[in-house]
Amino acid sequence: MGKIATLLSLLLLAMSCQAMQRVIHPSVTDVHAARFNDLFEILELALDKTQEDFGEFELIPSSLSMTESRLLQEVKKGKIIDVIWSSTSPKKEQKLIPIRIPLRKGILGYRISFIHKSEQANFNKVNDLNDLRQFRIGQGIGWGDINIYKHNDIIVGQAPYESLFGLIGPNRFNLFPRGISEIFNEMAIYTEANPSLSIEESIVLYYPWPYYFFTSKGNEKLAMRIETGLERMIKDGSFDRIFLKYNNSSIKQSRLDERRLIRLENPFLPDNTPLDRKELWFVPTKKPMH
Repeated sequence: MGKIATLLSLLLLAMSCQAMQRVIHPSVTDVHAARFNDLFEILELALDKTQEDFGEFELIPSSLSMTESRLLQEVKKGKIIDVIWSSTSPKKEQKLIPIRIPLRKGILGYRISFIHKSEQANFNKVNDLNDLRQFRIGQGIGWGDINIYKHNDIIVGQAPYESLFGLIGPNRFNLFPRGISEIFNEMAIYTEANPSLSIEESIVLYYPWPYYFFTSKGNEKLAMRIETGLERMIKDGSFDRIFLKYNNSSIKQSRLDERRLIRLENPFLPDNTPLDRKELWFVPTKKPMH
């Protein structure tokens, strides 16, 4: 009986190991990895909430630090990475499986800008898109929102991300728009080397800009598992709790309700974007009228 019990234990252990779903996600060793702590937490909880349906899981960081373009190539193959997070586009949704739940409730679509501190008076006079078009916007090389600015007839130039903070000024880029969940941390990091850097105080740009999890076309089971977990998180409130944990301070600091909102068209938004699901999207609250 002892041998049989041992064999059964080994068999159960083997079955358990076989059932364990290994999920490889982007490397956490990158210098900017802290920007994605909320996404790690969301992914882990989504997988945790689906263990009864899909089995146990193990989250494994990729051993390689990759650029976004490389991540997109590798997740499409589905061999060395299983899931990534990225802003969406028709091209990405054609090549990959998008899990259409905006990970930060679309907050990245609200953009306030780095400027040279000498230029605030110029932006105090900006009331609409036509006023904005007299200024030049800086973006990282190959960033997806470049085409949105171009579509809206805004002058836009490109430079390496790390270089942009030193290029903001009347002679290069007047504005460097950033998501409200990004800009305050970046200000703390880059202002010492760039003392003329300032956060513009009067306007906020907005265009729909959802950020999703993506898997390969061949990994439908993982995509279904993540989507199921996210829907459960939305239903039980844990999705919103994580959102506020990481973003509430930035929302307050950004004072969106006190800024003039300038809407930009985003014609590159895929048709299946769930804009009708109001619970998925962040909407700034307006101060009550007195």
